[in-house]
Amino acid sequence: MIDTGDIRKGITLDIDGKLVKVMDFSHNKQARGSANIRMSLKDLRTGANTQMTAMAGTKFTSVRLERQHVQFLYVEGDHYNFMDTDSFDQIMLDRKTVEEAAPYMKENDVIDLLTYDGEPIDVELPTSVVLQVVQTDPGFKGDTATGGNKPAVMETGLTVNVPLFVSEGDNLKIDTRTGEYIERV
Repeated sequence: MIDTGDIRKGITLDIDGKLVKVMDFSHNKQARGSANIRMSLKDLRTGANTQMTAMAGTKFTSVRLERQHVQFLYVEGDHYNFMDTDSFDQIMLDRKTVEEAAPYMKENDVIDLLTYDGEPIDVELPTSVVLQVVQTDPGFKGDTATGGNKPAVMETGLTVNVPLFVSEGDNLKIDTRTGEYIERV
């Protein structure tokens, strides 16, 4: 059991028999009232997003998820195919399960598959990935490293704001938590 002070982004809870992932949260304290916490939750089985407010001190049941390393193989329609790197079993997940991670995954990447009682629930990416720029506007003479930003389309279709000196074919390190450019690799 955890209480509202232990709530963090990305943890999984069991609320009324539903497995939910905390997508965002904020603590609120009004002048005379007691503190409360407002959470954005994603149901891991249905993919539905909900909002919930709880009073300070409310207890929640935390869920222990098993983690296994899987390799992303390919996309077939609305299904993403993975292979367990230990047993070589193939696992198929639907689009809504990997919806948030999909723009950061390319073929042969190894990621973590989170399971609950043997049921695949979610995927977890490393904190950063390296992706190649496939389309961006050229930089102009006089552009500086600290100048401005421009949009760049990565090999997975993800659009990221990058510095003006970045050109097509560059490999960039992208933060998977925020979707922001970190550095050129």
